[in-house]
Amino acid sequence: MALPQGALYWPSRRALLVADLHLEKASWFARLGQMLPPYDSVATLSDLTALAAATRAEEIWCLGDSFHDRYGCDRLPERAREMLTALTAATRWTWITGNHDPGFADHEPAAMRPAHGCGLRGSPHRFAGGAIVDEAEIDGLLLRHEASRAETRPELSGHFHPKLRITHRGRKVARRCFIATDRKLILPAFGALTGGLDASHPEIVRAVGRDAQALVPVADRLLRFPLAA
Repeated sequence: MALPQGALYWPSRRALLVADLHLEKASWFARLGQMLPPYDSVATLSDLTALAAATRAEEIWCLGDSFHDRYGCDRLPERAREMLTALTAATRWTWITGNHDPGFADHEPAAMRPAHGCGLRGSPHRFAGGAIVDEAEIDGLLLRHEASRAETRPELSGHFHPKLRITHRGRKVARRCFIATDRKLILPAFGALTGGLDASHPEIVRAVGRDAQALVPVADRLLRFPLAA
């Protein structure tokens, strides 16, 4: 079930799937001198907490780029850390690594990590209460961060932050969307500070092919827009 909040719900597994949280993106920009309001992680985790409660999710799968960089967890404010810990404690939580968070700082020796520890690779493969994997195959579906054009198995992914942009009654409208073919589904970015790539961008078309549709869930229906149009 594609949800208006930009997540995917899998009723038979009681599973919630989200992509591209990009937690602590604002603080990453702040370190480079671009001062953004430091509330993106709290906003994203508040939305995810509410959605997990509404769906009574027992599993949560994060399809990569959960943090904007590999040190993002170390910069989480206390309120965001508490919300994240509560979520991972209440569900079977799995982090799939993406290009922004490869290994969650697993290149550092343990002695150099902060005491609260965010980058934990190796036994017991735990990260803030959730398991870390590069990709997973669940009930015949492949879960990974970035779609592969060569992949023939059914595949769920994120990475591209797709947004549909149209002109409706003379007004430009942009909505985050899912990108779907008969074997691939790309999730929109769930994060509060993520932006979006046009649904018909060549990189998206290259990953899924020209027969894809942009799916926009609204309150009572699922709108479909063929990318070829």
